[in-house]
This record gives sequence, structure tokens and C-alpha cells, in this order.
Amino acid sequence: MTKLSDTQAIILSAAAQREDRIALPLPESLRGGAAAKVVGAMLAKNFLQEVDADMRIGEPVWRETGDGHGVTLVATNAGLAAIGIEPEDANAAPAGATDAPTEEPAPDTPTEPKASPKARTPREGTKQATLIAMLRAPDGATIEEIMAATGWQSHTVRSAMAGALKKKLGLEVTSEKVDGRGRVYRLPAA
Repeated sequence: MTKLSDTQAIILSAAAQREDRIALPLPESLRGGAAAKVVGAMLAKNFLQEVDADMRIGEPVWRETGDGHGVTLVATNAGLAAIGIEPEDANAAPAGATDAPTEEPAPDTPTEPKASPKARTPREGTKQATLIAMLRAPDGATIEEIMAATGWQSHTVRSAMAGALKKKLGLEVTSEKVDGRGRVYRLPAA
């Protein structure tokens, strides 16, 4: 199965919830060159397709064609399948949004289950990987110890635990007061 980034999954999920399968608007955090890169990759993989935007009914425009017309982005059947949604009817695609026959990409491995967005792991050697390793140690880690190892300030350490670890990676960070050490934070062993 094709692996999707969190952003790609969000875009396709939002499009799947709309009757016309339009993928716009994109997430607010995705702007400029980053938006063009993500959309370009999704177009190349046939997850999205550019179709003429119906300006009369106010369809959002992805880009203008230069002749006073615009195109919008529509999730394809392949895009829906990538997030685990099978279209009820192959003919249910909006006008102009049929999937063009393309060569199917080779699966990563036939027995590999589809990874959920929360199954991501950080790259080795990053400060986030250091943070995770420290929290998985049997003794856990204090804010001060993490600050010394990463060079972060205390508010950055707390933000990384709440945002990157809890929200993005879905990890359960626990804490307890330990005599002589102060508050110690831990993650369950991997």
C-alpha cells in the first residue's frame, strides 16, 4: 500500500467528506511552495486530479489557466482508496474527475499493513529521537536533563512532549514526582 504523509491524509480525508470530492481549501498551515510540492506529489500519484472549476457556483480555484478560467483539485478513486475508502460506484465521481488509467505503483511490501498517521517514527539522531530515548529509559527524564541533552529551553521541552509526542505521534507521556529528582517524565517502553 502507498504510504501517505499526515498532510496528504488530511487533504484526502477532507475531500472524501465533500459530495463533490473537491480537495480545497487546503489546510491553513500549508502555503506557497509547500502546498505546490504536496499537491504536485499527489497529482503525480493520481490521488488528486485537476478539473475545470465551475466559477458560477463558486468552486474554489487551485490555479488559474491564464485564459480567465481556473482549475480545482478533486480526489480520485485512487486517492480515496489510499485512505481506505472505496467509492460506492465507479461512476459516482464528479463530472470530469474520472481516474485516468495509470500504471499502479508497486506496493512497498505485500504483507505490510497500512500505517496510521500516528505510527510515524522520528529520524535517528534528531533532538526528538533523543527526547524519546530519554523518556523511554527506565529512570525517565526531568525537564532539566532533557534541556541539557537537547539544548532546548524548558518551554520547548514541554511543547515537544505535548505537541510532537502526544498529539502527532500519539504517545502517552506520564509524569510523577520523585524524591531528590523532582518531576520525572516517562514513555512506555517501545
